[in-house]
Amino acid sequence: MKLSIDLLENIKEAPYDLLFLADPSEENVNEYLRRGQCYVAANGLEAVGVFVLLRTRPGTIEIVNIAVREHFQGKGIGRNLVLSAIEKAKEQQAATVEIGTGNSSLSQLGLYQKCGFRITGVDRDYFIKHYDQAIFENGIQCRDMIRLSLDILKQ
Repeated sequence: MKLSIDLLENIKEAPYDLLFLADPSEENVNEYLRRGQCYVAANGLEAVGVFVLLRTRPGTIEIVNIAVREHFQGKGIGRNLVLSAIEKAKEQQAATVEIGTGNSSLSQLGLYQKCGFRITGVDRDYFIKHYDQAIFENGIQCRDMIRLSLDILKQ
């Protein structure tokens, strides 16, 4: 599969179906798109993955949304997206890349750690406080935000 990952110039063309896989809140997704940079991974003309980078403070960029279309999962695209996001952060002179995921997102936690991220904290009850509907994944209620970071200056 030939994958291209490009910055989305017009946020009106954002692949909301993909973005909602990572975050079901339209309000959150619109805020990410307004403040961040959206990159779309395409296989030919089909958008198969997406990530959004957001500068959160000096020297730090957070991957605030990352998703792969369901029938393309398990093919290494998620890893390509994470590594591409790290490269984009380096190009923007970031010292640290951060990412957060739910306590129930078992494969994502594994992927991020395989890509070099380390767990730095837990926001207890984040998904209970910030989302109206309960979120379940892998038979587990998503309650806590697991925060991870990667120091890219040392790479």
